[in-house]
Amino acid sequence: MRFFNTEGPVVPEAHYCLPPLRRWDLDEILNLIDQKKYFLLHAPRQTGKTTCLLALADYLNRSERYRAVYANIEPAQAARENVAMGMTAVVEQIARGARDQIDDPGATALAESIIARSSGTTMVEEFLTRWQQGASQPTVLLLDEVDALIGDTLVSLLRQLRAGYPKRPVQFPQTVILCGVRDLRDYRIHARSEQTAITGGSAFNIKAESLRLGDFIHSEVETLLLEHTRETGQVFASDALDRVWTLTQGQPWLVNALAYETCFRMRDGRDRSRPITVVMIDQARENLILRRVTHLDQLADKLREDRVRRVIEPMLAGAVPGAVPEDDRQYLVDLGLLRRTGGGGLVVANPIYREVLPRMLASGPQDSLPRIAPTWLNPDGSLNPEQLLAAFLSFWRQHGQPLLGSAPYHEIAPHLVLMAFLHRVGNGGGTLEREYAIGWGRMDLCLRYGPVTLGIELKVWRDGEPDPLAEGLDQLDGYLAGLGLESGWLVLFDRRTGQPPIRERTSSSEMPSPQGRRITVVRA
Repeated sequence: MRFFNTEGPVVPEAHYCLPPLRRWDLDEILNLIDQKKYFLLHAPRQTGKTTCLLALADYLNRSERYRAVYANIEPAQAARENVAMGMTAVVEQIARGARDQIDDPGATALAESIIARSSGTTMVEEFLTRWQQGASQPTVLLLDEVDALIGDTLVSLLRQLRAGYPKRPVQFPQTVILCGVRDLRDYRIHARSEQTAITGGSAFNIKAESLRLGDFIHSEVETLLLEHTRETGQVFASDALDRVWTLTQGQPWLVNALAYETCFRMRDGRDRSRPITVVMIDQARENLILRRVTHLDQLADKLREDRVRRVIEPMLAGAVPGAVPEDDRQYLVDLGLLRRTGGGGLVVANPIYREVLPRMLASGPQDSLPRIAPTWLNPDGSLNPEQLLAAFLSFWRQHGQPLLGSAPYHEIAPHLVLMAFLHRVGNGGGTLEREYAIGWGRMDLCLRYGPVTLGIELKVWRDGEPDPLAEGLDQLDGYLAGLGLESGWLVLFDRRTGQPPIRERTSSSEMPSPQGRRITVVRA
């Protein structure tokens, strides 16, 4: 029985899958190879790069025009900046690929000979030259995880490939495809052998193209899911198919992970007589987030990088990033954290990531929360919004100031502490949804607890800015209208300098919105 794959390359005999080569413009790839070009393939982690590279190598070898070898050179990462050790690992990986994929055992002996007598700075070039000289066909070399290398090892590899480039195709591979998460322009190589950082473009200026492997489109998501229906008879409700697309926006790992969680882990989903519903898909999403599966954990780890923080922090606050270089913004797109809308604006790539980013950032404050009695619940276990407000005001006055220091992003520390509090509320049987984007000037939260839905808007009052009350009331009207609500909270965090302590300035009041909705205004 096949299943949805979430670990490693796809094996069609074992996994539901789409034809890998259809995800590329294969004609473009073949034209670049025929023209003897060197180029890059990049895409976020777990989007199918390795699967596509292996499929391409197999396609080329079956065509008999080329001999194609795939090599994952990630083992060289362990060498750090030890060039000899790193290049030894690269040569060994290529030789093993030649032995296993094109039945060339002589490559292993050649590799051993050259490793024994060459320096790290010439080892790869010499091996590829000698290896090609003994071949009857031009070679296409596919190197995966290139950007796992750092410093001098990465510089040495790129420069040795560049040194051999003029000798192709008779004495060097006709085409080399470098594959990784980042585009070459994002390689910031801090090599000990250089005075300043080197860009990938300067170390490898023979690159012809940078191709990005995209996410699934809507029809591909549906095609993949229906593979399960064809093999098991278990159907997806039409709105469940749409929900998978909406939550993932076609990110391949997320699509497979949601489907695997629903159809192979959840008890209801394992019953093949039951259709897959929207409720089951939503539960699967929550399960993945709560388990902090590796893919989402790796994503959250990126939040510690300064290049990521400079964009994500103001985005979560609804502000416009300041003088953030275009390379930094594109870096987040290449990582798959953000995507560009039709109008060119930046938004979080999909609703699951939109949920994960602030939730991971709020985990520090959440772990620091004191024990809070659930005074916001009625005797029957339902949510009482008035009691929730009283509980939050009491919590904020007592614990807000010290908890702000536990938040990893200082500019949005109040947002993260409030979300940590609401997560404690939601853990009793509710959910918390978030909406935010660059330039919105706000973050919107939706707390759902049984039949109760509470819409909340967060805004910040900073030095030199007017009171955000009027703008917030107008914006909250639009958000509540979308939720079908006639009341909500507007929380204004006063971050101006020289303000009284939080205990003294926290207050709440009620006032109508411009469209007559009942708004609870919290000043904190």
